[in-house]
Amino acid sequence: MKITKPINFALVALAGFTFACGGGEKTSETTSTAEVQAPAAAPEVEMSLEEKYQDDPVYIKGLAKLKTSDCTSCHMVERKIVGPSYADVAAKYESTEENINMLAEKVISGGVGVWGEIPMPPHAALSLEDAKDMVAYVLLLKK
Repeated sequence: MKITKPINFALVALAGFTFACGGGEKTSETTSTAEVQAPAAAPEVEMSLEEKYQDDPVYIKGLAKLKTSDCTSCHMVERKIVGPSYADVAAKYESTEENINMLAEKVISGGVGVWGEIPMPPHAALSLEDAKDMVAYVLLLKK
């Protein structure tokens, strides 16, 4: 019989196709509560110091005064250029009234040696009050 071979081949091919498409798998329609998982918490996105303090009045006031000065030619918020970053200064000094006064006077008179051999030029035209506002801003930028 010549017809049985093509029928047998067709049945084997159909069975293989059915199995390949998932016909041979058993699935369960029920789901237990143990299988349901809570959505994963969103990963914490690290904020820059600028984003972190953008609404703080000390930040706003100090940043406005820094923008009118030449400080940004030697300092950046989180990266050293010529002088230390503001974040490095904030890490070294606590934000106390005593440190704010001392650092404001150093900004006005200039200095060398604390952060290396490159001198910070004096800013004699800067008022003590403006220098304190700028220093308070810098000390706020603690990482």
